[in-house]
Amino acid sequence: MFVVIVNMRVEPGKLDDFRAALAENAEAARREPGCLRFDVLQSTGDPCAFVLHEIYRDEHAFFHEHRAAPHYPSWKAASAACVVPGTHQNTYCVPAELPAAGKPDDRGRSR
Repeated sequence: MFVVIVNMRVEPGKLDDFRAALAENAEAARREPGCLRFDVLQSTGDPCAFVLHEIYRDEHAFFHEHRAAPHYPSWKAASAACVVPGTHQNTYCVPAELPAAGKPDDRGRSR
């Protein structure tokens, strides 16, 4: 599993255009075979702040399949036209491997 968390802030006068383009992008991405989840979140404190939470089968599904999808170029263009420069940030994540609760750590102590 490969997770992408996207933070961005939209120009206030471009919210309607951005939301329309984002709706098309999210709907199309959700139909991609490698996309397992695509959530669109809008800040309760700042209506111009958005977070995308995207889960893909693996890195290839995101970097190669998603970015090569027919809908992606129009999303990139709309994003470039609407997002405040310097506010688009991608964070890439994979599931953390954590020890099971209650198992001893390497010093024999329970966690």
